[in-house]
Amino acid sequence: MNKKLYRYFIETRTHRNLRRDFPQELAAEFSASGLSPEERMTRRFELLCQAEKPQMQPFEKIVLMRTVKKQPDIFTEAEWADIKAKHYIHELGFVSNLSLDYGRVIGSGLLAVRENADAYGRRVIDAIIDLCDRYKRLAVEQDRRDVVEVLSRVPRYGATNFREALQMFRILHYALWLEGDYHNTVGRFDQYIYPYFKRDMDAGVYTKETALDLLEDFFLSFNKDSDLYVGVQQGDNGQSMVLGGRLEDGSEGFNELSELCLLASRDLKLIDPKINLRVSKATPLEIYEKGTELTKVGLGFPQYSNDDVVIEGLQKLGYDYKDAVNYVVAACWEFIIPNVGNDIANIGAVNFPKLVDEVLRRDLPAGKNWDTLLADVKAAIQAECDRITESIHDVWFVPSPFLDLLRDGKKYNNFGLHGCGIASAADALAAVREYVYDRQTVTPDRLIHALDTDYADDPELLHLLRYEAPKMGCDDDRADRLGTLILDAFADALEGKKNCLGGIWRAGTGTAMYYLWYSRDLGATADGRHAGEPFGTNFSPNLFTQVPGPLTDIQSFTKQHIERTINGGPLTLEFAAGIFSKEENCRKVAMLVKHFIDRGGHQLQLNAVNLDAMKDAQIHPEAHQHLVVRIWGWSAYFVELDKEFQDHVIARQEYEV
Repeated sequence: MNKKLYRYFIETRTHRNLRRDFPQELAAEFSASGLSPEERMTRRFELLCQAEKPQMQPFEKIVLMRTVKKQPDIFTEAEWADIKAKHYIHELGFVSNLSLDYGRVIGSGLLAVRENADAYGRRVIDAIIDLCDRYKRLAVEQDRRDVVEVLSRVPRYGATNFREALQMFRILHYALWLEGDYHNTVGRFDQYIYPYFKRDMDAGVYTKETALDLLEDFFLSFNKDSDLYVGVQQGDNGQSMVLGGRLEDGSEGFNELSELCLLASRDLKLIDPKINLRVSKATPLEIYEKGTELTKVGLGFPQYSNDDVVIEGLQKLGYDYKDAVNYVVAACWEFIIPNVGNDIANIGAVNFPKLVDEVLRRDLPAGKNWDTLLADVKAAIQAECDRITESIHDVWFVPSPFLDLLRDGKKYNNFGLHGCGIASAADALAAVREYVYDRQTVTPDRLIHALDTDYADDPELLHLLRYEAPKMGCDDDRADRLGTLILDAFADALEGKKNCLGGIWRAGTGTAMYYLWYSRDLGATADGRHAGEPFGTNFSPNLFTQVPGPLTDIQSFTKQHIERTINGGPLTLEFAAGIFSKEENCRKVAMLVKHFIDRGGHQLQLNAVNLDAMKDAQIHPEAHQHLVVRIWGWSAYFVELDKEFQDHVIARQEYEV
């Protein structure tokens, strides 16, 4: 590890003192001039590049860092209001959660791209090249001949070696963020960078150790400016790297560079880049063990995705095999296609516990039978999916002249819906069937009164529903089958629907931030959940479910027809950090992950957590600055999270093995 670089950018964050505000407002000026959105974005990019002041430390190999704190707005408030009145605006209105063709541009260089670019594309290329030239001049002044040599090649021309390829990626990634495009996944890094790595290794340019040193410097570059790109919470910034996985010819893609990336991540213990491992039934246990080394040090990744399920599921949705086999993971866990994918995989979410609660409140007092109640649940899911899909039309994004240079088109224009609170909804239905219908020990009136009063005067019923009723996560078919029913109904409700871009709708098992947002305003539910109590994250049990262990959890969440809800959304397992002190336990965790994949689970993320450390960090944050936890699809420093997110992580069940 480059300890000087680590201390400068990570421990002391001294580089942040070099940042300055952009010197002028642009929105009013652009508006007064009547500039088009394309011209505004291009002009802002040029001005930002000009405003950047090159900075380079003598111990830094991969250069470029942000010195301007924030991009100025390009639209006035009145203009934004007008845009929003005419269009559906996703998130901030900027393009996000795409995987671009880094390999092509790294290989060709920007001048080759410029030949076929429009006027806006040529201008943004000229702007970023000019900025890199200023970095090269600084390198000349500092007698950094190594940097001069690299920047004499890239970004103008294609990379010829490992270091040039890494620097070229840094330039492209930097430019995307500078433009305002966020949550840009790194994609299949170990595939498009591997030829450069292999060539240098074969030529003896690097040893494994020196290549690792360079790669760690590259990994550190992801963390220079990540605080400037905040999603819902600090750490929610994309930068998702995919390693391994099936290649188009059916062979395994995990290679020497893949392994080196795992080593770099393990050594640095940083939240970026966020590592995703593609695996399958054919993946040897050894690779799972390498992944577990990252879990062991508390990174909250790698996240595992099952090629056997995902590729088949994407093909069933209409993705060509050559595209499906090349899938990557977006900022969190959504499955997207590099280069030709234009999917919006997180455009909305369905609140399953709310729908079930509404049906129960209507059907139970009316004396409807169980089959009718289930039919009404399915109808409610259909109606909600109809409502959401019909409400999203005329989607509009701010133009992205630089980003558009890094892709070949918009072959796929599909939208993804999250399925929020699946376990809570299934558990509520299972409890009602068990005690209201089958045993008939709880009357509808009693249940609804308890829900209305948040169980205030019926603690006995609360205990029964919360701790004794069937639950997903306990390998109980009574609940698990209802989880399957909900997901099948979700897939059925979206099947055949077209969105406003001509694409399809994808159902998924993720929640994103909705597990907190949707639960805040929902009263008590029939699974024993209190009013306002958060749902479990993604495809996971309720927080209060007394799961016997990780094996039953895995058994529960691998029974569903997950290939039909392939928008992404992992099962999350929390392990007590102390178990990793024994090597045999590390192997057991790896075997658990492999068991999940072998059973047909589609996606899995793991946390190694220390409850005492997290609780102490809430009181003494200064003593736990580098404590990392997994949130819903990304890792973050615990002390930088809002307390609501901290409390949710603390509340998750901690497993032993």
